[in-house]
Amino acid sequence: MRPGRNRGWLLRLVIAFSFAQGAVSMARPAVSYRALALGADERAVGVIAGVYALLPLFAAVPLGRRTDHGRCAPLLPVGVVLISGGCALSGLAGSLWAMALWSGVMGLGHLCFVIGSQSLVARQSAPDEQDRNFGHFTIGASLGQLVGPVAAGALIGGDDMAGGSALALLVAGAGCAVAFTSLWRIEDRDTASTSRTAGGDRVPVGRILRARGVPAGIFVSLAVLSATDILTAYLPVVGEHRGIAPSVIGVLLSVRAAATIACRLVLTPLLRLLGRTPLLAVTCLLAALLCAGIALPVPVRALGVILAVLGFCLGVGQPLSMTTVVQAAPDGARSTALALRLTGNRLGQVAAPATAGLVAGVAGVAAPFVMLGALLLLSSGVALRSPAKPAEPREAVAGPRRSGSAVGRKRDS
Repeated sequence: MRPGRNRGWLLRLVIAFSFAQGAVSMARPAVSYRALALGADERAVGVIAGVYALLPLFAAVPLGRRTDHGRCAPLLPVGVVLISGGCALSGLAGSLWAMALWSGVMGLGHLCFVIGSQSLVARQSAPDEQDRNFGHFTIGASLGQLVGPVAAGALIGGDDMAGGSALALLVAGAGCAVAFTSLWRIEDRDTASTSRTAGGDRVPVGRILRARGVPAGIFVSLAVLSATDILTAYLPVVGEHRGIAPSVIGVLLSVRAAATIACRLVLTPLLRLLGRTPLLAVTCLLAALLCAGIALPVPVRALGVILAVLGFCLGVGQPLSMTTVVQAAPDGARSTALALRLTGNRLGQVAAPATAGLVAGVAGVAAPFVMLGALLLLSSGVALRSPAKPAEPREAVAGPRRSGSAVGRKRDS
């Protein structure tokens, strides 16, 4: 199968990612509520949220190396098993230490699924289709983030927070297992064989990180994901302090996810209008201001508007940072470059919640959102100052072009 042809695999991947991400998005706030029910304070919630990213931090690059010279698809069912098990066992855990452990297992499963699926999109998409296909792929994540928090809020919304959060985690584990139904024949065997035979020597990590565009893509992705992660983990804490019901918090988180889906549906015309670098810089700047606005004691409806616009802005960063990293990476190291991007994400997911917990403990539960605003402001400057070398947006949306040397050079490694 030539890249850019039949996209049935992409639809099945989006469906599977929707269930996997939906389980994680349902489990993350449920873990926070269950931890609060077990006596955790703001700092303990931050530590548990950080452990979610700790195990994946050490596994990302080895998994990327393996995927560069082998198949992508086997990582997907492994990820589903680990996510389902981590969710279910978190619901059965009776201590904060056990919850932290199973939260880490859940994070490792999510990493396996994401590395496998992102590498699959990069490998089976033509270079001029990558912005579009990564945008469509991340719609799966947004669909999961839309449904997961609402389902969690509905199950936790009663008087028994401990029992409701445990039930939500068990349901999340069962929901993730549904992803198995969409993973059949998702990787083209000819493409996988080409990758194995053309792998060559390993590209040093230092060379990948020195490639123009890779550091900027990694940092923008880190900032955007940290914002999404802390919103998911800390908006329930803000709701507890402001008297907002868990069901309403679930709706607010889903509003943000719905806005992110809307953004990715119109990503192609936005790229045509503004270009990749200005679009990244402007949306990160607006997101910085909106994150800081969450720290203000605004009414619930105003908070909903802030989260809707924020979700739209945050929807740009992930797919475009994937394309930036893939197209800037040396040949034969695209999966490793994506893994380094995910390592940056996990560093942010370890450091940001832990730092947020410390900041919240000292300055109040709204302070982490001011910290996020500063991080996104910095990422806006990085995106503006470090444009990537890849194709311009008009080329990216003009349809497949097979004849150019750049296209031939950037085809499957």
